[in-house]
Amino acid sequence: MILALLFANSEGNILVERFNGVPAEERLHWRSFLVKLGADNLKGVKNEELLVASHKSVYIVYTVLGDVSIFVVGKDEYDELALAEVIFSITSAVKDVCGKIPTERLFLDKYGKICLCLDEIVWKGLLENTERDRIRRLIRLKPPTEF
Repeated sequence: MILALLFANSEGNILVERFNGVPAEERLHWRSFLVKLGADNLKGVKNEELLVASHKSVYIVYTVLGDVSIFVVGKDEYDELALAEVIFSITSAVKDVCGKIPTERLFLDKYGKICLCLDEIVWKGLLENTERDRIRRLIRLKPPTEF
């Protein structure tokens, strides 16, 4: 299961977060842990260079994309390789929506469409779609007959 998906800016402020199967009392711990992990390790990392960590029998894959840090946390069948596929789909979708590598402002301007993409990629803790064209079609908000 994909336990968490989190986007943060370079100051550590959370821009988007999605938790699946994580009790409310543990979410604060995960937020602070992931932001600290990013602050410690993402300085000087190239765009889309993947970093991997593990914590309490879960895997964490994270990267930076422009001004935004992206963290994906999974367990069980979502090991570091599966999470790498998830984060690749997410970075591709964000770049498609923004038209380029996003600044924090551009990311926030496209917030709604990015959230739609995240819903199409990860649904209730499971990887749903990874195909770029399919995700683009699904977020158009038109009935399926109008493709």
